[in-house]
Amino acid sequence: MNANEPREQGAGGWSQFGDTPPSAGGFPRRETMVMGRPVPPPPPPPAKPGFGRKAVAGLALAAMAVGGGAVGATVATAFQDPVVTTVSAPNPTFSQASTSLTVSQVAEKVQPSVVMIQGSSGEGSGVVLSADGLILTNNHVVEGAAQGGRMTVKFSDGKSATASVIGTDPATDLAVIRAEDVSGLSPAALGDSDQLKVGDSVLALGSPLGLQGSVTLGIVSALDRTLNVGGEQEQAPPGWPRQGGGGGATTIGGAIQTDAAINPGNSGGALVNAAGQVVGINTAIATAGSSGSIGLGFAIPINTAKHVSDQLISTGKVTHAFLGVSVTNATGDVPGALVRQITAGSPAEKAGLRSADLITKINGKAVDSGDDVVGQIRGFKPGQQVQITYMRDGVEKTVNATLAEMQ
Repeated sequence: MNANEPREQGAGGWSQFGDTPPSAGGFPRRETMVMGRPVPPPPPPPAKPGFGRKAVAGLALAAMAVGGGAVGATVATAFQDPVVTTVSAPNPTFSQASTSLTVSQVAEKVQPSVVMIQGSSGEGSGVVLSADGLILTNNHVVEGAAQGGRMTVKFSDGKSATASVIGTDPATDLAVIRAEDVSGLSPAALGDSDQLKVGDSVLALGSPLGLQGSVTLGIVSALDRTLNVGGEQEQAPPGWPRQGGGGGATTIGGAIQTDAAINPGNSGGALVNAAGQVVGINTAIATAGSSGSIGLGFAIPINTAKHVSDQLISTGKVTHAFLGVSVTNATGDVPGALVRQITAGSPAEKAGLRSADLITKINGKAVDSGDDVVGQIRGFKPGQQVQITYMRDGVEKTVNATLAEMQ
């Protein structure tokens, strides 16, 4: 497998909207006599960071309008972090830095910046980048339009506009489009995905199954996942087969995993933190044979998306880093990526890598498969230096390679 090209997968298995998910004492005894005034009880422990109960009601009502009554309320409550309440603080809220917002407040803040996209090849969601109509979404959402089709963008206020493609990047499954003849839109606030931690509360916003303005609540379940992704009908993690049609496959590294419900139509929508900042672009789900969410959703980190979108807006294309190795999964006891071939004159050759070397880490981050090498390298920029740890003849070695631009 070429580390700069998507890895081919077999038929059947895990898909974005298809089959099998990926490869994470008591109180001291007191005497009966009490001396002096009793010691007052300690104050209650602070609430674990999370969205407050006031916001749960908002989600429950939304769920009732779509899914019906108690079931919706149960789902909304099930994703709540434990909350400690006191008489003086009946509605605890999520506090992050200087913000203190409930779920309903975050949703109200972000919804005007999330749009529904309808095209000849299907529908999805997008995130507003500028007041004059630049919108970030997934490549597989606009694939048909990029080949001569047409798109319609629907905003949260009910207004619609036609849109054209500014640029696409199949390698990262990202695209930028422009809604025509619009002004005064509400650009989304972009956060820093590098600051995310497992357990952070997040909201997913988009138009699942055409239900515009939908909001779901969850947490960051894991970070740095590597995914094999294709079109709307096929998504898979490394090592799992895929099924269905769709566009060309690619490998994405550093993906955010969340249990916030993501369904068909959410693609290209926003994953936001408790401050209402976009931290990811919703892209794929694992469904275990069903057609909907089972709590395994994946988003492209916004730092990656911003790097790609900036290039698409300025030049219409994206440059990618190039190492120059063809790799496959290791088959022995040591996990890693086995080097099958080195491209002549490549950064890998200049760094001293050879065929049959076993790459185990890149910049200290573990490599468990060939897809990990592809995904991690795509997360760097041309000209960046990376440290590669590998095994040769049973001995661990480390080299530095300066990545080139893929031609």
